[in-house]
Amino acid sequence: MAGVNGDRKGKKDDNGIGSAIDFVLSNAKLVLGVGGAAMLGIATLAVKRMYDRALSAPSSPTKATQSGKRSWEEPSWLGSSPRTLNRDMKQNVSRSLQTLPTSSNSFKPDYLRRAVGREGSTSKADLQRARLRLSLQEHLWAFFHERVAIPAEEQAMAKRAALDICAELRVFLHAKLPDMPLREMYLSGSLYDDLQVVTADHAQLMVPMILEKNLWSSIPGEDTIMNIPGFWLVRRENLEYFPRGSSYWDRCMVGGYLSPKSVLEVFEKLVAGSINWPAIGSVLDYIIRPVVPSETLTLEVQYETERRLYVDFLPLLVMEDGVSLIAKPHRLAAERHENLWRQSFRVAETAKLRALDQEDVGCRSACLKVAKAVCKLNPALTRLNASQLTNAILLLSEREGDWTQEALADRFTQLLRTLVGHLEAGMLPSALNQKVNLFCELTPHEIDELGYTLYCALSDPESLLRTV
Repeated sequence: MAGVNGDRKGKKDDNGIGSAIDFVLSNAKLVLGVGGAAMLGIATLAVKRMYDRALSAPSSPTKATQSGKRSWEEPSWLGSSPRTLNRDMKQNVSRSLQTLPTSSNSFKPDYLRRAVGREGSTSKADLQRARLRLSLQEHLWAFFHERVAIPAEEQAMAKRAALDICAELRVFLHAKLPDMPLREMYLSGSLYDDLQVVTADHAQLMVPMILEKNLWSSIPGEDTIMNIPGFWLVRRENLEYFPRGSSYWDRCMVGGYLSPKSVLEVFEKLVAGSINWPAIGSVLDYIIRPVVPSETLTLEVQYETERRLYVDFLPLLVMEDGVSLIAKPHRLAAERHENLWRQSFRVAETAKLRALDQEDVGCRSACLKVAKAVCKLNPALTRLNASQLTNAILLLSEREGDWTQEALADRFTQLLRTLVGHLEAGMLPSALNQKVNLFCELTPHEIDELGYTLYCALSDPESLLRTV
């Protein structure tokens, strides 16, 4: 809270508003407890600066300072974020301050709050909160059925288009490069897990590569000088006995390691450069084109006038210990770490989510799909991906037991609060490997923007449904 309770000397009279904010913020830990104080971390400094700047504004809003910069200019949010506040943002922040809880009970799990409510008489505020939860519950399920769920017919058409592309690629690669050591390609992704939302527009074509066990070994990223958990190096072994050229994939070796970038370049020359997609598209009645630029090899398939499917071509390594590695580069360090393979947890994450839901007939998958749809349809949240949301729910499940269908509103609100806390810390550990930080590919600016948007939504979660 350093800098929040600064000297107000020379400021205009604020009618007690600034003093009230100072009191609440300086005593946050006493009033809200440690968990509540952490939740205020993202908005505290920004709100204080906004009020202080407003109170110190000159009589003329357009009067420029000596440096030529307008002194009535809005402050930057969260330090590094250059977002300028507009009227809606101010209203959201004001509403957030007005609805901040005044008891540490507000940050206890829902079942504890219900127990506290039963001990005493039901107050007007309790009834109002109950009505709000009921309203949110109704809106969430309506949103789920109207916007999130994809019609079965649309899913079937998208799967058929993906299967057609898979078949064409399989035939071409076997004919063009019969000696390339590959296992059977297969389709994967949220479209095949019933976790895709809004539109059926994405699929993954997995291309399993075969490596000789005695010629290649995998090294986890945390055991290398780069120290990036969740990414791996694949090293060439026994070069003194099996010289370069003994393995088909030696042609993709860079500095003694199998380079996913080089592997993608090999496939890109074949898939994007050698295949006559316009001719194939005319036969299939599709419009097919490679997506350029793209961090992976992606094909865009227009199978109806208003419907498009994006198929990611993903080379895959399955190592002896069962670790799955895909050729998808690190988003922020692709050039510096071009030899890093990304570990894929998707299959294990999805299986764990489904197992938990089957045990208690829970709403985790529904909560995940609602959150994915909100992030997909809200431009300010598009940087939150499916893996991050899935792991946030899995971590939340470890400390929250009530995932019944009737608890969807409580769990969705709790998910938002959990994400804000992880964003403030800049750390979201994988539920399957605590060493992996799923926020490591977000910039500080992106973390600020995500944190701001979700924090403003805490006081009115339904706003996330109305803005889409």
